[in-house]
Amino acid sequence: MKMTSIKMKKILEERLKSPEFRTSYKRDNDVFRIEWKESKKGISVRLPQVIAKYNERGNEAIDELVDHLEEALTIMNEEHQLTGMEKHIFPVIRSTSFPTEKKDGTPLVTREHTAETRIFYALDLGKSYRLIDEVFLQSENWTAERIHENALFNVRSLSTEFKVDTVSDNDFYFVATQDGYDASRILNESFLEEMSKKCTGELAVAVPHQDVLILADVQNDTGYDILAQMTMQFFAEGRIPITSLAFIYEDKKLEPVFILAKNKPRNKKK
Repeated sequence: MKMTSIKMKKILEERLKSPEFRTSYKRDNDVFRIEWKESKKGISVRLPQVIAKYNERGNEAIDELVDHLEEALTIMNEEHQLTGMEKHIFPVIRSTSFPTEKKDGTPLVTREHTAETRIFYALDLGKSYRLIDEVFLQSENWTAERIHENALFNVRSLSTEFKVDTVSDNDFYFVATQDGYDASRILNESFLEEMSKKCTGELAVAVPHQDVLILADVQNDTGYDILAQMTMQFFAEGRIPITSLAFIYEDKKLEPVFILAKNKPRNKKK
């Protein structure tokens, strides 16, 4: 039987039933919301996206969403601090279209990255994390620069183990540890430099969604085409999409490019 928004709403209401929660559904924009009755803090979910994932993965997609919502709601009611949690602060890569403030208007701590991506910062809480906002930062008497330096130090400590696949003489490297910070490894400059030296062609880097970092040693036109198709597919399937464009890494800089064989970047390494 075909899944509809009303059916999905009823499933989520049943799975998330609690005397402490209030749920609502806005038919005009197809959004389901669950929040704490007392504080009114909560999360809104667009049901068409949930249904699309359900059609692909069945009940597993609903189980994953419910776990995420329960964890996120619990975190909302907890008190957190930065001091003493320095090793749990990490950078998070998001698209430039990602909201830079919370629902209540509180600005999130961000930093410019590329024309396609922006850096946010998270306090890791185990199964989930909290994005760091300006009020949280000020309450701890921390500066944005201190957060950034701390986050970069920690991301360098994460594993950069990868799987490699070679197609038409082009090597594709995949970092996908599922720790929530795979895309964040694009900020590990020493890792990118190491991969750049390893490459005999042009180093291209992609962060189509949060849970993967793709690096490619591009040797020919086919390599650009494969990377373009691969990045688009990952972008479409990712839980938190970032960008379908890839970047050329050269001279410690990332330049977004439309990777099509007919207009591929010039000046490839010899």
